[in-house]
Amino acid sequence: MWPIGAVRPKAPAPSGPVLDLSGPVLRRAFEHLAESAEDTGGVERYVGALALKASLFEEVLGKGKVAELAEPEFYDLAAFITPARRRIGAWLGKHGFVDMRRRLEALLEGWSDVSTTDDRMAAFIKGFPADREHRWVRDLAAEVLHFTAPERYPLMTRWMWDARVNTGVLREIWFSNDGREAGNIDVADDFATFRVLREELEGFLHENGVFRELPFYMDLLCAHVYADYINDKGSQFLRADFCGSAKTDAMAHTRRLLGLDAVDTESGRTRLKLIDGEAYVLGEPRRLTS
Repeated sequence: MWPIGAVRPKAPAPSGPVLDLSGPVLRRAFEHLAESAEDTGGVERYVGALALKASLFEEVLGKGKVAELAEPEFYDLAAFITPARRRIGAWLGKHGFVDMRRRLEALLEGWSDVSTTDDRMAAFIKGFPADREHRWVRDLAAEVLHFTAPERYPLMTRWMWDARVNTGVLREIWFSNDGREAGNIDVADDFATFRVLREELEGFLHENGVFRELPFYMDLLCAHVYADYINDKGSQFLRADFCGSAKTDAMAHTRRLLGLDAVDTESGRTRLKLIDGEAYVLGEPRRLTS
């Protein structure tokens, strides 16, 4: 449900949970995104970068190709996934790439049937320890699904919505009558919720004249919403988990959330840390072993 006065084209009722989003908050975020991106090439440049990221994922993982995934290819993908790239090196050093590929095969098996999304994600996550050091696992699964098939899977990372701790983009764009911060939001962080969120955001973007590359416009808008939260209210934990020590600029945290800061264009070095602490170089045929 949108606040009174918000103009929206008529659309079928969402087949899932009702999300009470704030049109004014989204409009302000959209305007701020356009303004913030001007100095670094504009919104279209970021959308294009996300499209390229998706093409990389689809090329090496899509339509069953995950079974042929090579180790350097996986490192190339992992470099673009925040915060997995900061912690995955230790796990790979201990368990090896073949184990990870097997898990990714199971995650993507039956990828065209979105009705099994929650089960496949849950099985993938359950295969890792349920502790602080492995929070990256959900983000890895979410980004693999989304960027391998962006038209089919919305982005379901923790920063988009984490019902367990009641944080994420959904909370930041939730409607409030008195303008105060939303309290506890009783909405699951499952596929149904993210599908409805995608439908709502599509409607908003259509109202604002956006009809192409919608998955990537949504990713960019949502990342900018959460980057603003990190800038204004984020704790030291959030900055360390998602942003590291990046120099602050209008789009720095937005880029970092989406993994668009992954590669140094001059050296090819990425932010993926190897088991020996060195930075992985994009395309380098190197193993994560001690």
